[in-house]
Amino acid sequence: MFWIIATLCAFYVKGLCGFANTLVFTSILSFGTANINISPVELLLGYPTNLIISWKERRHIDLKICIPLSLMVIVGSLGGVFFLKNADVSVIKIIFGVLVALVGAEMLVRELPQRQAKSSKLLLTIIGIVSGVLCGLYGVGALLGAYIGRTTTNADEFKANICTVFMIENTFRIILYGFYGIITLSALRQALTLAPFMLIGLIAGMLSAKIIDEKMVKRIVIIMLIVSGIALILTV
Repeated sequence: MFWIIATLCAFYVKGLCGFANTLVFTSILSFGTANINISPVELLLGYPTNLIISWKERRHIDLKICIPLSLMVIVGSLGGVFFLKNADVSVIKIIFGVLVALVGAEMLVRELPQRQAKSSKLLLTIIGIVSGVLCGLYGVGALLGAYIGRTTTNADEFKANICTVFMIENTFRIILYGFYGIITLSALRQALTLAPFMLIGLIAGMLSAKIIDEKMVKRIVIIMLIVSGIALILTV
């Protein structure tokens, strides 16, 4: 039941905002499940959603944003996957809790000024590599969201570019997870079982995006992320 709830909530948010599905999914399940068992299932569920959204918003894709970020994320993923395979579970939970809270706080602060920042090659490289490590560990691309949110002008551009980067990163990480034995038959069966709930959540989120005020929904998600991160740290 927790897996179904996590899937519906996570991919509703994905359809609504274009990202944060992994944060929601892992935040709900990390209280009772090791991250190494969560990440491959979420990856298999999230991959088709990135394909769907990227195709839907394909007219807004900017390769000058997507290609450099994708390369940096792939480089960082190598270290992240190694750490996921060998690190202590409690350490991962603490790191993830701090990450969720910090990302939530950054997103909350970023909601206030509403100004678009200029691109920076140095910032692009740092965010790309760090995001790659976090993607390898958790599949989390919230830092990518923080950067792309500053370099795009509307929600359609944001969704198109972040989901395209995720799609490229997901393809690489599926291969990497398979090589390291992180994707198992059990994870495949779990993902197939949850796939209908993923589609329900995604479609509901995409439909809701047309009628619900985007700012209000985003702030609710941010508050949920901050609370979840703090709770994870306290319950290790």
